[in-house]
Amino acid sequence: SIPIKLFVDPIRETHNNIFKMATTEVELISHCHGKERVRVGRTWREGDVHYFVEWTVGVSLDSEMDHAFVEGSNKDMTATDTCKNTVYVIAKRLAKRASPEEFAVALSSHMVETYPKVFGCRVTVEEMPWTRVHIDGKPHNHGFAMAGTERRTVKVYKPEGKPAEVTSGIVECKLLKTTQSGYEGYLKDEYTSLKDTTERIVATSVTAIWTYVPDACESGQCYNGAYQAVKAAMFDKFYGPADKGVYSPSVQYTLHEMAKAALGAVPDIVSISLTMPNLHFVPAAFPQGCGLKFDDDVYVATSEPHGNIVATVGRKSPGLKPKL
Repeated sequence: SIPIKLFVDPIRETHNNIFKMATTEVELISHCHGKERVRVGRTWREGDVHYFVEWTVGVSLDSEMDHAFVEGSNKDMTATDTCKNTVYVIAKRLAKRASPEEFAVALSSHMVETYPKVFGCRVTVEEMPWTRVHIDGKPHNHGFAMAGTERRTVKVYKPEGKPAEVTSGIVECKLLKTTQSGYEGYLKDEYTSLKDTTERIVATSVTAIWTYVPDACESGQCYNGAYQAVKAAMFDKFYGPADKGVYSPSVQYTLHEMAKAALGAVPDIVSISLTMPNLHFVPAAFPQGCGLKFDDDVYVATSEPHGNIVATVGRKSPGLKPKL
């Protein structure tokens, strides 16, 4: 018989040894815990007139709880059930009408100040679009209806010993105009089928996120007023004057104009990020022989696939030069 010698690849053996070391020597890099999708409704009664909000709340805690992950000990842990219950407690304690930003700051501050192991709290709030109804032209004292798809959003992070960091926004704010929009002059090659146009429908679903200066909450920022001011500024630049509108050469240009207007409307905003996907309305093609043609009137509505335009615009910092 011929003796068989087992060949051992030294390179593979070295890799195996390194892999064994990598899988046995680990460390906990980061962690958090909390509660998500806590839904709360809050009514404030001011005489016969009632005010109502519905919020979906998330709470996430940064804490000195490494031992819970590494050792299996729950000592001093703030339970996620406690986070859920605290949402309702803080909502109850807000005796006067409050913005979602004020609620989030109060909730996050409570968590950091109450629990010794917690050194940071992140709160997210999404407000549903309940709006007061009008009957016979008059605002109803206690009647509300869901209006549209847009939702107001808030994200607050409260670090221990520092002011709360407040970010606000709006999602699924659908905007459309039937004229005063075009797209031309772009690069064309063998992969391009789109034709230049100076007449089209432009429609989008805006997501806007803006960040306030660090001391906005302490300085008494009116978050409800700021929210309405940002919306009004963006709408003004998207639509233009009511009787004639304003021409949009591209979604990119209009997005930038909307962002500039928002920063101009609220001085306490540091920067704003906008995402504006195209909601396409494609000219309808009629069957040959029916004698009909497209006349900027009938469209195929489609949202997939769609273009997506994203940008962040902020205030210039004095002394900083742009990167080349």
